[in-house]
Amino acid sequence: MGLLELFITASVPVLNVLILTAVGLFLALDRINILNEDARKHLNNIVYFVFSPALVFTNISRTITSESMAQLWFMPINILLTFIIGSALGWIIIQITKTPPNLKGLILGCCSAGNLGSLLLVIVPSICREKGSPFDDPETCHKHGLAYVSLSIAVSAVLVWTYIYNLVRISSNVKNDEANGYTTAEETKKLAVSAQETSKLAQDGYMNGSALANDHLVSGHLENGIGLPLLKSDEFYETKKASVSVKIQHFLAKILENVDLKKLLAPSTIAVMAGFVVGVYPRIRSAMIGESAPLRAINSSVALLGDGAIATLILIMGGNLKKGLCLKIQTSQIVGVIFVRYIALPIIGIGVVQGAVHLGLVQLDPLYRFVLLVQFALPPALNIGIITQLFGAGESECAVILLWSYAFASLFLTLWSTFFMWLVL
Repeated sequence: MGLLELFITASVPVLNVLILTAVGLFLALDRINILNEDARKHLNNIVYFVFSPALVFTNISRTITSESMAQLWFMPINILLTFIIGSALGWIIIQITKTPPNLKGLILGCCSAGNLGSLLLVIVPSICREKGSPFDDPETCHKHGLAYVSLSIAVSAVLVWTYIYNLVRISSNVKNDEANGYTTAEETKKLAVSAQETSKLAQDGYMNGSALANDHLVSGHLENGIGLPLLKSDEFYETKKASVSVKIQHFLAKILENVDLKKLLAPSTIAVMAGFVVGVYPRIRSAMIGESAPLRAINSSVALLGDGAIATLILIMGGNLKKGLCLKIQTSQIVGVIFVRYIALPIIGIGVVQGAVHLGLVQLDPLYRFVLLVQFALPPALNIGIITQLFGAGESECAVILLWSYAFASLFLTLWSTFFMWLVL
C-alpha cells in the first residue's frame, strides 16, 4: 500500500467525522433549531442507555470467543496503559496551563481516553478492504480486525464510563463548592485570630508569673512553666492514635463521596458482561448468532440500535460546538491535548508494544501489533462529549477540543499509521 493510498484510507474516516460534526452544528443553529439544547440532552440519554450498550454488545458477542480471549489477553493491559500514561501526561498539562478546577476532569479525560471504538471500527476494516493491503487477505484481515476492535470497544467502554465519568463528575462539582470555599476561608481566618489571642494570653501569664485559672486545668496532669496542662505520655499516644483513625475515616468518606459507585455498573459495562457471556459460551452463542440461530432476531434488533450510536455521538458533538464557537478557551490547553495524543503517547506506545513483543507477551500477528500501536495515536473519545453534556459542565470547551483534535487527526493519524505499518511488517 503506497503513501497516497494510506493517506486516503486514514483520512476518509476522519473526514466523515468532520462532515457529520458540521451537520450537527447546522442542525443546532437558531434558525434551524432541530438539535437544540433540550434535544441534545435527550439524545445523550438515549446514547447512554440504549445506543452505546447495543453497539458494545453486538460487536463483542459476534467476534469474541474463548479462543480469541486467550490470544488477546495483552490488549486490555495495553489500553489500561494508555489511560494511565495519558492521565500522567494530562496532569502535567494541567499544571503547565493552570487549568481551572472545573475543567481538570475534561483535560485528563481527553489526554487519557482515545477513540478506541468508533474510529477503529472504521479504520481497521477500511485498511483490510484496500487493494494491496499488507495484512493477509481481506476476509481474514476483516475477521481478525473486527475481533481486535470489538475487544478494544469493550475495554474502553468500561474505563470511560467508570474512570473518565467520575473524573468529569468530580470536576463538575467544583462550581457548587465554590461558595463553601469562601466560608471555609473566613473560618480559617477566625481560627488564626483566635490562636494569636491565645498565644498572647499565654505570654502575658508567663510575664506576670501567674498561671491560668485552675478550673481550666485537667486534674492529674502536670503543668508547664506558664500554667498550661501537659498530657501524660500514654495519653499523648492515645490522642495521636485517635487523630490518625479520624483522618483515615475522613479519607475513606472522601473517596466514597467523590466516586459514584453506582456508575461502576453503567449500561455499557453491563453490555460488555452480557456480550462476553454470549460470545464465550457456545450454546448461548449458537442460539443467538448465526443465520440459523433461533434467537437471531434479538441480536439483529440490537445491532440495528447499535448502528445509530456513532452517528448520534458525532451529531451531538457538532451541536455542542454551537456554544463553543464563541468560547474563549486557552490555546495552550488545546495544544497540550494535541501534543499528548499525537506526539507523546505514540512515542511512548512504540516503546511499550515493542518491549512487549521483545518479551514474548504479544503474538507476532502484524495486524494485532498494528492495532496495539494505533491505540496510542487516536484522538480523544467522543463519549467524553456525552459525559460533559450529562453533567452540564465543560461541554462547549469539550466540543472545541474535539474539533481541533479531529482536524489534526487527518494528518497525524495518517503519518503514524504509515510508520506503524512499516514497523510491524
